[in-house]
Amino acid sequence: MMKKKIIPGFLAAALTVSGLFVVPAVSVEAAEDSHPVRLIDYAELLDDTEYTELESKLDRISEEYDCDVAVITEDSIDGEDEVAYADDFFDYNDYGMGEDKSGVLFLITMSERKWCISTHGAAIDIFTDRGQEYISGEIKPSLSAGDYYEAFDTFADLCEQFIIQAESGEPYDVDNMPEESMSSAVWIPVSLGIGLVISLIITGVMRGQMKSVRRKPDAADYMQKDSLHITRKNDLFLYHQISRSAKPKNEDSGGGSSTHTSSSGETHGGSSGSF
Repeated sequence: MMKKKIIPGFLAAALTVSGLFVVPAVSVEAAEDSHPVRLIDYAELLDDTEYTELESKLDRISEEYDCDVAVITEDSIDGEDEVAYADDFFDYNDYGMGEDKSGVLFLITMSERKWCISTHGAAIDIFTDRGQEYISGEIKPSLSAGDYYEAFDTFADLCEQFIIQAESGEPYDVDNMPEESMSSAVWIPVSLGIGLVISLIITGVMRGQMKSVRRKPDAADYMQKDSLHITRKNDLFLYHQISRSAKPKNEDSGGGSSTHTSSSGETHGGSSGSF
């Protein structure tokens, strides 16, 4: 597990340029092939086994699909904007693969309880706005529950799924999203359906045992003769029913990815939120 705190490259570079003191810019530790480490656990949320397994998965996905997939945890970013921080972390530490420096970086900050996804290069089109909304929805429950390994592992798996889908020419977007997994949204109706079938079977068996009961052809057959005398009849208006239809919202469903420019002048996509 990486426990040594390293000054982000963009911060060190800024200090160097400012002339406050002269030190070589310190960047994220790199692997033997000089590529920056794809899993940096500054907040120390993972144990050694979890770190090793997750780092191996991130490296495999990144190298197999030529698209960096990185996870960064921070104790605090001292009140900085999480989007700007994630973008600069990506840019100044030289993440990204291929000519367009394709990659996606996931950042969480513990003090601020913020998460952020930053995309660059081809990854901007791979991870559309709707796609990022889907990914964050899948991992936020684990983040909120403190199950950080599960959240990061799910993020890595979804990134691989999204990259594979994009290679087909149709990246996940508004009208083309992954099929829902068998979550509570599916299991609850299934369970209710099974319960209904069982209750119908039991009711049928009990009804078959009531041999003394026979259906009468007319309502009057259920009454004793001369037991009811109607002296007055009135028609009462009890209620009326009004049906309303919701007016469709005029929303833009064009999909795609929104972008912005980082402090280094690079174009990024991304999203952020709290957990």
